[in-house]
Amino acid sequence: MAIVAGDDVSEAETALLDDVVRGSVNFKGIPARRSKSGSWKSASFIIGVEGAERFAYCGISSNLINYLTGPLGQSTAAAAENVNAWGGTSMLLPLLGAFIADSFLGRYRTIIIASVVYILGLGFLSLSPAFHSSNSYACKNDANNVACSPPSLEVLFFFFSLYLVAFAQGGHKPCVQAFGADQFDEEDERELKAKSSFFNWWYFTMNGGMFVAILVLSYVQDNLSWELGFGIPCIVMCLALIVFLLGSTTYRFRVNSDKRNPFVRIGWVFVRAAKNWNSSPTVIYTEREYLGILPLEGTKFKFLDKAIPASDDGTDRNVCTIGDVADAKSILRLVPIWCTCLGYAIAFSQSSTLFTKQAATMDRHIAFGFKIPSASMQSLISVSIMLVLPIYDCILVPIARAITKKPAGISMLQRIGTGIFLSVLLMVIAALVERRRLATAVEHGLVEDPNATIPMSVWWLAPQYLILGIADAFTMVGLQEFFYDQVPTELKSLGLALYLTIFGIGSFLSSFLISIIEKATSGDGRDSWFSNNLNRAHLDYFYWLLGGISAITTVAYAYCAKSYTYKRKDKF
Repeated sequence: MAIVAGDDVSEAETALLDDVVRGSVNFKGIPARRSKSGSWKSASFIIGVEGAERFAYCGISSNLINYLTGPLGQSTAAAAENVNAWGGTSMLLPLLGAFIADSFLGRYRTIIIASVVYILGLGFLSLSPAFHSSNSYACKNDANNVACSPPSLEVLFFFFSLYLVAFAQGGHKPCVQAFGADQFDEEDERELKAKSSFFNWWYFTMNGGMFVAILVLSYVQDNLSWELGFGIPCIVMCLALIVFLLGSTTYRFRVNSDKRNPFVRIGWVFVRAAKNWNSSPTVIYTEREYLGILPLEGTKFKFLDKAIPASDDGTDRNVCTIGDVADAKSILRLVPIWCTCLGYAIAFSQSSTLFTKQAATMDRHIAFGFKIPSASMQSLISVSIMLVLPIYDCILVPIARAITKKPAGISMLQRIGTGIFLSVLLMVIAALVERRRLATAVEHGLVEDPNATIPMSVWWLAPQYLILGIADAFTMVGLQEFFYDQVPTELKSLGLALYLTIFGIGSFLSSFLISIIEKATSGDGRDSWFSNNLNRAHLDYFYWLLGGISAITTVAYAYCAKSYTYKRKDKF
């Protein structure tokens, strides 16, 4: 029998301890080992699920405006408002999903339940076109080109199915990404770098799914049937759920050391601070300053320090700790960044609405006389992203990392700001191209014919789609990583939900702007900026307005980003 020396035993124990991931367990509930769980072996399952989910979601959203203005017979303005309202709701509901996951069910269970509801919603949605009466296609009012209204029950069932998908997406979206990022241990230097790359490849795969959906499903919906076009995403989501379950034994599950509900814990900080609002600072701070245990969070939001009692006799079950106050401050610090990203979100929301309607009026013929669907132009966004992200991750990041000595090369806020700046350029180009399209319609005498194809290639729209993709590669991925990294450990799903709400509120703001401008510019025989006859509309004016909004928010963002203090000083 071999005898193991004491030093060898010590080294073996150390190696075993190093292999254990602190704060994580495996599927069986025992401490997770780094060599057998997590990292890319687990993340690959989750990234694949996200690609499938984005295929399903984008298969509905990318061509939704054409379904609303076609089979459902809505006006351009009404359809754009409905798409923005649905998109906004889809991006706000992750707050509810994150709350349920972080407080009660956990991310793993929430993902499974949300997937089942997702499949149910998509199944209902695929049935909706079958209820559509053929009479609504033939019945047209020649005066204003508005389709006859379909039966109310048909519309109700369609929107019920649509919002059921939004509800399911609210539980699925923040939890899947947070669960994927949980597979990387931030205390391990190699896995910390891999986590930064995870967000890049996550977004790459996500856009791969969107690219296929836009190319395939928009063609199926426009040329074959809406039933099949909505049914394929349902099948894909079924496969995504199976893939997710297959990876269960490789996943790491975060264990929270603090058993209190994180929302209640942080909420009590604001309640206690409000109760002690009129307390003298010396009463609150003096004793703790003397002991040297006052939170070192700078001068911002110092009023929250009033939530900490000057003395604690142990009888108060809801006493706020220094950590609770620090977590509350970390949430508040996100608010200025969140607000100044709304201008970008408004510009972003045009890609699936007004950009698509523009493309529908232009010459979409390509090689061999093939005519591409107008919604397929959105695939250029995904193409741009899939070209930029590998270059960024494999070339630009290593170069920047060597210069700055930071794990991600540049800071998260610098990355976000780059994309926000590009949104200004995006709207300027969009306005100039739309002016050219209107001039072409006038030149060829097509202003009064809303169904005419403008003799101007749809590829004129390519620059604005490509720039939007480049901007997304910087801003979207940066926001995902930033909001995941800067929130308390127990609220990672909430952090990603907060990032999604930027685009939810942005969609609602876009819808609000369209509604206000539609009322202000129409009436008295005038054509509004969003006239059903786009040849008499003025989308270029709207794009100039959005360009101005983007410029203002870019300046505001730069100011807020410069003064932002990261939650962890050792982080980039």
